[in-house]
Amino acid sequence: MQLKVGELARRCGLTVRTLHHYDGIGLLRPSARSDAGYRLYNRNDVARLQQIQALRSLGVSLAEVGAILDRQGRSVSTVIEQQLSALDQQIARQIRLRERLVQLHQQCVAGQEPALADWLETLELMTMYEKYFSEDELRQLPFYNRNATSDACWVELAEEAARLLHEDVSPRQPQARELARRWMLQLEMDTAADPGLFAKLDAMHLREPAMQQQTGIARQVSDYVLEAFAESKLAIYERYLDADAFAFMRQHYLTSMREWPALIAELRKAQQDALAPDDEAVQQLARRWLALFRAYAGDDPQTQQRIRQANQQEPGLREGTWVDDSLLNYLGQAVDALKR
Repeated sequence: MQLKVGELARRCGLTVRTLHHYDGIGLLRPSARSDAGYRLYNRNDVARLQQIQALRSLGVSLAEVGAILDRQGRSVSTVIEQQLSALDQQIARQIRLRERLVQLHQQCVAGQEPALADWLETLELMTMYEKYFSEDELRQLPFYNRNATSDACWVELAEEAARLLHEDVSPRQPQARELARRWMLQLEMDTAADPGLFAKLDAMHLREPAMQQQTGIARQVSDYVLEAFAESKLAIYERYLDADAFAFMRQHYLTSMREWPALIAELRKAQQDALAPDDEAVQQLARRWLALFRAYAGDDPQTQQRIRQANQQEPGLREGTWVDDSLLNYLGQAVDALKR
């Protein structure tokens, strides 16, 4: 059985224009044409369309959909399984939200006076976290499952950072650098030393004003802490570099620092997925790592070697960076493979 474009569009809930577009970009081309030139779609075409729609429902771009289907040849059952998994997660989130609302309703019916603002804030924050993290990730994220002790620690850190910022204490001052060091060590612990969890938590904080309000950590405060953290590292590097090399590094280091978490997270995932260091995906990550290194180190081989020497000899440079020996060894193997 073959379907004309209008019939296929009606049955799948798309527009004829969309199917024409899919044909134009090579994503879904009809297997045949009628004598009059009409597009005709067979069973295989419909199966591919189902895969396209399933991947699109998971947020995959059209360009990525084409690459996935053409490169990996995923079966319909695999894509359906992924779709079912995503729906299961959505249902679980809605069930938890309903349970909390039922509790709130029961308190109100019993004549109790729950702190409504606190409840609503909790519900909003719960929903917010679930926009960025899977259920499994939330179970692993200490920051999401904080207790009174960790809450008190973050209140103290946030208040101290806000005070230093308000008093115009330079991020280069020792008290600012020490605060930033404690801040990042606590954050590393509260993300289970997982750079992927940190990258998502950082993105959530940057994009969600409600998150900043709930934690008491305004964007200006987090920016101040990051600058002070950069200064804590620069204070160490300065002992290894001449004046010109250090001036260049100071100019570019903070900008580069903002890009490290996402790259570290991608490299860690590749390592966990057991990708070989000479795999093209890992090689691409190694190229990005070297480019980011050169962005603040420059192109002088002697300067680069001094920075590497500092990294090897100064444990303080590793603190609060989500980088360990295992990851560095994996990266080193990938860089060596690039040179072959």
